[in-house]
Amino acid sequence: MKTIKVSVVTPDGPVYESDVEMVSTKAKTGELGILPGHVPMVAPLEIGSVRIKKDGKTEYVAVSGGFLEIRPDQVTVLAQAAERSEDIDVERAMRAKERAEQRLQEQKTAHVDFKRAELALRRAINRLSIAERKF
Repeated sequence: MKTIKVSVVTPDGPVYESDVEMVSTKAKTGELGILPGHVPMVAPLEIGSVRIKKDGKTEYVAVSGGFLEIRPDQVTVLAQAAERSEDIDVERAMRAKERAEQRLQEQKTAHVDFKRAELALRRAINRLSIAERKF
């Protein structure tokens, strides 16, 4: 079976690198499924997961936005932050979710940066949902 090389990279360094069968993720324009030989393109990513099919199993990487570069033989995810499902600290993600929810509640009574708190909540929820998928 044909494979495609996948690299998930953050400013702190590489998070994932392997030859895989398929990659799927959510770009700003919608869901993308990428197989070997895919048409070259660049797309901005949403906060979400990169799903990687390898050896008949699915692996998950939580990403907090960034860009996706596709070439026929390689997919590169340039993420602001990324974590493999097995590396997510669930307790830390729960605390981040609670802090973001608290900020959103405070926004009703005080002047808090609503968009920033909303994005923090989305990132925390994404990390928790990806962490639940680890094997």
